[in-house]
Amino acid sequence: MSKFRLDEVDHQILDMLIDNTRVPFTDIAKKLLISAGTVHVRVKKMEDAGIIQGSSLTLDYEKLGYSFIAYVGVFLHNTSQTKFVLERISEIPFVTVAHITTGKFNIFCKIRAKDTKHAKEVIFMIDDIEGVYRTETMISLEESINDKKRLMHTIFKDM
Repeated sequence: MSKFRLDEVDHQILDMLIDNTRVPFTDIAKKLLISAGTVHVRVKKMEDAGIIQGSSLTLDYEKLGYSFIAYVGVFLHNTSQTKFVLERISEIPFVTVAHITTGKFNIFCKIRAKDTKHAKEVIFMIDDIEGVYRTETMISLEESINDKKRLMHTIFKDM
């Protein structure tokens, strides 16, 4: 399979979509002085190539009552239980991210909760999964940087 090549117009389209995934193709076309059809075709090609995968929605979790963030390191009895444990973790909706890791933990999770009481309940749900030896929790005092856009802009500038 050949590598998909992005040209300057593709970069500019991606740049605008990174900033706002809901920007109408007609707005992009006007700014780039091309047709909306051209934008549509180029975005479709980038989707088909797997460069663009869906779009995302950013929520203000504080306004929704879920401002408490904690990170939970999960120790397993046996690494062969990783897949099983991850399947159980994925059933807990308050676990928003989970990584298989090297080093201290077998699995590392990010959870969102309403408050400390709710976080404790979520952590106990993880602890109760068969195969989990123990967990270690770190409470986030503040999410200082959460900006995927900077990385995406940098990647596309380097291409």
